[in-house]
Amino acid sequence: MKYFATLFWLVLSTTLTPAQPTGQIFEFEFEGVVLNGVLNLPPEGPPKGIVVLVHGSGSTNAVAQDWHADVRATLVAAGYGTCMWDKMGCGQSGGTFDYKHPVQNSAAEVMAAFDALRRLGGDGSEVIGLWGISRAGWINPLVIAQRPDIAFWISVSGVDDKENFKYLLAENLKLNGHPPDSVDRIVGEWAVGVRITHSGGSFETYLAATTALRQNPFFRRFTGNTEISEAGYYAYQQKFSKVTLDEATGLEVCIPGFDSLLARIDCPVLAFFGEQDKNVDWTQTRALYERCLGERADLTVRSFPACNHNMFQCETGGFYEHEDDQLPYVRCTGFLETMADWLEER
Repeated sequence: MKYFATLFWLVLSTTLTPAQPTGQIFEFEFEGVVLNGVLNLPPEGPPKGIVVLVHGSGSTNAVAQDWHADVRATLVAAGYGTCMWDKMGCGQSGGTFDYKHPVQNSAAEVMAAFDALRRLGGDGSEVIGLWGISRAGWINPLVIAQRPDIAFWISVSGVDDKENFKYLLAENLKLNGHPPDSVDRIVGEWAVGVRITHSGGSFETYLAATTALRQNPFFRRFTGNTEISEAGYYAYQQKFSKVTLDEATGLEVCIPGFDSLLARIDCPVLAFFGEQDKNVDWTQTRALYERCLGERADLTVRSFPACNHNMFQCETGGFYEHEDDQLPYVRCTGFLETMADWLEER
């Protein structure tokens, strides 16, 4: 679950120094700490623009581990520079990582990078586009709303306006062999637990209502096989009580008025979905995009069968499929090519 608050941000300085032959170190300050990233530019000729890559949930080690290397290579081959950095407290970036940091804060971080690129100047800095996966589907629309000169947005496995864990839990329980009544019970306990926590219910009430959920192997693995403590529950509750729940579904509303936010976007948008995505309900997000973005934006939607949340070929799309079955990390056929062709058309 995510927590949202209005946070102030400040960019104090920017540096750009040579790094490995394939790129340059890109550093900028955000909220008083230096974030470390990499800027890749085409080897021949000036870039047509720069694509800012925005990560999904969780910690990163993107620079050291060369994340999204094939995506960045595709963009560079198409004539664009790419910019990517590690989140606060990750890799060589300063500060402390917070898994629950608000998407509004992440958007402010992206805008700090945007402004830093503009201040650096140079070829390509006048045309900046966004690429983002999963959680970035909340972040990038917030950025576009405040930076109307964003040239384009490439959305990968985007999200709708609400918390996606209910879908993730149900779909992965099914893959793990749970019959429908078991799935309904466990998911139902999770939903009840959310309402109890949000409404100020006691720790004892939460425990009594979530017995099957907390004993479920998938849920335990997902939460790190740790039992929530009484102190941890009340600390979490204090923050969670401030978020908005959808009255009908009981799901957390991650961005109030998200439909309206999307409807104001008028830059070209390319949206990718994996049809075996078991993290996010891709059909629901696709319908949302077509309804809200189709009016003003130049919207292109592509979905790929046998493709998971991270745009890799899969068998089931399960959350731990690649890790457990050691499936090769092979990109969905057409994913990279479609991105290059779409950029070339524009």
